Amino acid sequence: MAYDEKNIKSLSSLDHIRLRPGMYIGRLGNGSHPDDGIYILLKEVVDNSIDEFIMKYGSRVEITLLDNEVTVRDYGRGIPLGKVVECVSVINTGAKYDDEAFQFSVGLNGVGTKAVNALSSQFYVKSFREGKYVEAWFERGNLKKKHSGTTDEPDGTLVKFTPDPEIFVDYHFNEDFVLDRLWNYTYLNSGLTIEYNKKILRSRNGLLDLLSKVIGDDGLYPAIHFRNEHLEFAFTHTSGYGENYFSYVNGQHTADGGTHLAAFKEGVLKGINEYFRKSWQAPEIRDGIVAAIAIKMQNPVFESQTKNKLGSTEVRTWIVSEVKEAVIDALMKDRAKAQGLQDKVSTNEKVHKEEQEVRNNSKERAKKTAVHIAKLRDCRYHINNAPAAHRKEAENSMIFLTEGDSAAGTISKSRNPDTQAVFALRGKPFNVQGYKRTELYKHEELYNIMAALGIESGIDDIRYSKVVIATDADTDGYHIRILLMTFFLSFFEEVVTSGRLFILETPLFRVRNKQVTEYCYTEAERDEAMKRIKGAEVTRFKGLGEIGAQEFRRFIGDDIKLLPVTIASLKDIRDKMEFYMGDNTPQRREFIMENLLNVSG
Repeated sequence: MAYDEKNIKSLSSLDHIRLRPGMYIGRLGNGSHPDDGIYILLKEVVDNSIDEFIMKYGSRVEITLLDNEVTVRDYGRGIPLGKVVECVSVINTGAKYDDEAFQFSVGLNGVGTKAVNALSSQFYVKSFREGKYVEAWFERGNLKKKHSGTTDEPDGTLVKFTPDPEIFVDYHFNEDFVLDRLWNYTYLNSGLTIEYNKKILRSRNGLLDLLSKVIGDDGLYPAIHFRNEHLEFAFTHTSGYGENYFSYVNGQHTADGGTHLAAFKEGVLKGINEYFRKSWQAPEIRDGIVAAIAIKMQNPVFESQTKNKLGSTEVRTWIVSEVKEAVIDALMKDRAKAQGLQDKVSTNEKVHKEEQEVRNNSKERAKKTAVHIAKLRDCRYHINNAPAAHRKEAENSMIFLTEGDSAAGTISKSRNPDTQAVFALRGKPFNVQGYKRTELYKHEELYNIMAALGIESGIDDIRYSKVVIATDADTDGYHIRILLMTFFLSFFEEVVTSGRLFILETPLFRVRNKQVTEYCYTEAERDEAMKRIKGAEVTRFKGLGEIGAQEFRRFIGDDIKLLPVTIASLKDIRDKMEFYMGDNTPQRREFIMENLLNVSG
C-alpha cells in the first residue's frame, strides 16, 4: 500500500475530539455506568460552576435535565464577553491557566467545555456580565450563530447541551447516577446550593454528611472530622471487614486514590499509634474503616486524562503531618471516640490472630499463588505488577467468574489472553452471610477466588482492574450472582465501592436470516428484530456454554456489555443482605408469601 504525503492528515482540535473522544473523556458507554461519557460531559460543565463557587463567586447552581438536554446556570463572574466563543470551542483557551483567577480548578484545563461542545449535537452558551450578555449556538462543535445585547439578569454563565447520539449510541441518563454526582459536589463544598429539576441539594457538614449517607448509623463511634482551607477528612469504623475510602482532589473523585490517599492512611496510622502509645500494624487499625478525604492544591498531577489517580508526590509530607496531628487532637478532646476506636482495633487484633492461626493450619494452601489454582486460566498482565510498557493493557485486565466448565471453556476460547482471565466455579458458592472471614480458609473455592484476585490482605494488591460475574440468565445463574455479591460485600466491600465488580450481559436471543444476524438482550429487542428481519429464525440461548466460541468473542471484545454493581449505602445493603441471605427463614417466607399474594391479586 502506498504511503506518501497524501496519507498525512491534519485535523482541527474539535474534529480530533470527535474522532478520538476516549482520549478526552474516557469511556463512551450508553449511560448504564456512572463513569460513562454523558456524565463526564455534565461534570465538565458543572465543574466550571463549582470553580466559581470555590473562588467565592456565586453559591447557587441550577441544573435541569429533560429529554437528554442538560441546562446548567451559575451565578459566578460569567465568561469574559469578548472570549465566549473561544472559551467553549478553542482548545487550550481558558482562565484556569491563571492561578489568580482559578486557584483550585477541578475541570480538564482548557479542554473540558470544548469536549462537551464537540460531542454535543446542540450546544448553547450565554454569559451575563455587568448588564450585558453574549450568546452563541453550536452544532457538533461548529459555530452557527452569535448574538449580544443588554440584560437585567445577574452575572453568571448558562450552558445548554444535548449529547450527540452519533457518538453516544442509544444512551439515557440514569437519574440516580446524576444525583449521586451532584450530592458529592455539595459534600465537598459546604455552603453550595444545587437546584436539580426543582430539588434542592445542600450540605452543612461536608464529608460528615457523605459518611452518614454511606454508613447510616453503623459507625462504632462518632466520626473524627477535620477541615481547613486545603484539607478535609472524616472517618469512623464499622463492624464490617475491609477498608472503604472516598478520595477527592479539587473536587475530582479520585476513584483509584493516589498519593494523597496513601499519605492520609499513613497519617491515621501514625496518629493513632502515637496517641495510644502502641505499635499496631496497618491492617489492625484500618480493618472496618470508612473514610473520606478531600484536598485542594494548585497544579495537581494525575496519572491519566480522566484524573482517577493523583500522582503529585509533594503532598505526602504535609498531609501526613496534618492528619496525624488532627487525629491526636480529636482523640484527646473526645474520650468516647478514643474508646470506640480502641475497642475496634482491639477486636481487629483478635480477629487477625484467629485468621493467622487458620492460615498456619493451612500452610500448604496459603502458599499457593493464583497461577497454581487449577480452575484459573490466567491472563498475561495484571494491574498490581504490570511493566510500564504494558500499563494500558493491565488497566483493561479483567477476570470472569463463571459457572461450570462449559461456560468457562467458551470464554477461554474467546478471550484475549493478554487481559482476560477465567475462573470456573464448581456449582454454587457457599453462602457466607453472617460468617467470620476465617470461614474462607475452610472453603477451597472461596479461598481460591480470594487468592486469584490477590485480595487476601486488602484491595491494594488486587490483580485485575475488573471482576466480572459471568453466569447464565436463569434462576441458578441469578442465585450464583447473589452468592458471589454476598461474598464480596461481606468481606471485600471495597471491590464493590471502588467500582470494580460487574455483571456480564450476554444476548438472550439470536434473530437471523441468510442476510442479517442480530443479537437481542431482551424480549422487546427480539420482537423488534423479528419485525425488521423477514423470514427470521430465532434462537434462545439457555446458557453461556451454548454460544459458540467464535460467536461469543464479540460479546467480550470491544463491545462488551458490563453492568456495574453499585450501592448507595453500606448500611442499607447490609440490612438487605441480612434479610435475604441470613437465618431469618420465617420472616423471609412471610415476605415471599405476601408478595406472591399481591402479585396474584
